[in-house]
Amino acid sequence: MQFNTRDENGRLREIRTGSEEIFDGLILHVQRDTVALPNGNSAVREVIRHIGAVCVIPVLENGDVIIERQYRYPLDRIILEIPAGKLDAPDEDRLSAIQRELREETGYTAGSWTVLGDFHPAPAYSDEFITMYMARDLKKGDRHLDEDEFLDVYTVPLKELVEDVMAGRISDAKTQVCVLKAARILGI
Repeated sequence: MQFNTRDENGRLREIRTGSEEIFDGLILHVQRDTVALPNGNSAVREVIRHIGAVCVIPVLENGDVIIERQYRYPLDRIILEIPAGKLDAPDEDRLSAIQRELREETGYTAGSWTVLGDFHPAPAYSDEFITMYMARDLKKGDRHLDEDEFLDVYTVPLKELVEDVMAGRISDAKTQVCVLKAARILGI
């Protein structure tokens, strides 16, 4: 798909004309911006600023995926998802960050890493982007969960995860995207 980005930028872009900090938290920072719309009118945009995150679909030699089940407070339920985590600093190397998260959460290290691309989970109200990876040539070691982290680790065949995504049994967006990308790459 080809787009004329120069023309579209002039017709579609909104320009910030003012900004006010609403909330400055540990993970999220919320601001209320005033913007000039392409037609000259103004509007308000509430934006969540996020440091960024990484995720990985770890695929074992037999085609199984290392997957986690953990409680997610905003949803008040336990969900299935791939290993992931936020960056420790805005300029942290993303590959190093996901290598740390995989090791801490699952105990696994990987000999092979493939970048699957970037993912914007909620571009209508957040600037967060998650860099996605696939890890192979896995070796099991010891987990080192953070003090406030509680999760169970399982292995599930990739083909079964694809079926679960397509049937709506996996609600986590990063997990859906990575499962489908890995399946496509691996010919499943």
